[in-house]
Amino acid sequence: MDNFNVTLIADNLWELARLYIPKFVLALLTLVIGLWLVRQLTQLIRRALTARNVDPSLTPFLTSIIKIALVIMVIISVASMVGIETTSFVAVLGAAGLAIGLALQGSLSNFAGGVLILFLKPFRVGDVIEAQGVTASVTEIQIFHTYLRTFDFKVIILPNGNLANDKIINYSREKTRIVEWVFGISYADNIDLAKSIIREVVFSDPRVINTENPYVNVLALADSSVNIRVRAEVLQENYWQFFFDVNEWVKKAFDAQGITIPFPQRDIHLHQAKVNA
Repeated sequence: MDNFNVTLIADNLWELARLYIPKFVLALLTLVIGLWLVRQLTQLIRRALTARNVDPSLTPFLTSIIKIALVIMVIISVASMVGIETTSFVAVLGAAGLAIGLALQGSLSNFAGGVLILFLKPFRVGDVIEAQGVTASVTEIQIFHTYLRTFDFKVIILPNGNLANDKIINYSREKTRIVEWVFGISYADNIDLAKSIIREVVFSDPRVINTENPYVNVLALADSSVNIRVRAEVLQENYWQFFFDVNEWVKKAFDAQGITIPFPQRDIHLHQAKVNA
């Protein structure tokens, strides 16, 4: 009886070995080859991201996520090869992923926005942008938030999810910008003289790029003034200083030539009513 039990156990072990050893060997080879392919693929993705000038802070983060996802796929494949039921495992993993996604919905939205910003580059560090009701300079772009600094050195932190889905005005994308002024003169003043003074002040400055067709035109006949619009193209770095310089120079030139810059006026007529006794 004992010999029979030993023989039966040996036969069962041999049958199990004959059945599962090839699966284990194949699964082991699949695991080794799969992990090697994952490593090669992540290196390829890292080189591709670097070649596309993706932000350095984003590259390792993306490659890590891709690597983890691929490793999980390899492990699931190996588990199914050795006979482990993976349907319930995948279901549990999916349910956990859904729960985590719902719990971190805002953070995932910010992460997706950060990826879009770093990939599409609607702005870069150093650009002056207008978004979410603020105008400021971009100081840092992170995965979840973008840091801005206003001109009075206040730090503004914007969630990337909202930022990526809202209108963005980038004032620094182009190398040049159009500076615009509107100067009001009195109805009694000579329009041609005023336009001549403006042309001399604005378009004789070497910071103006295109001086062939100076834009100096009457914009509107307003209630208290004749408004003249002026536009000139300058380099980005000259924009604000040139804007302020021209405001001062035009005022001084107008004063020297007797051109009046009016302020709103209103005529009030008083009527005395007669009262019958």
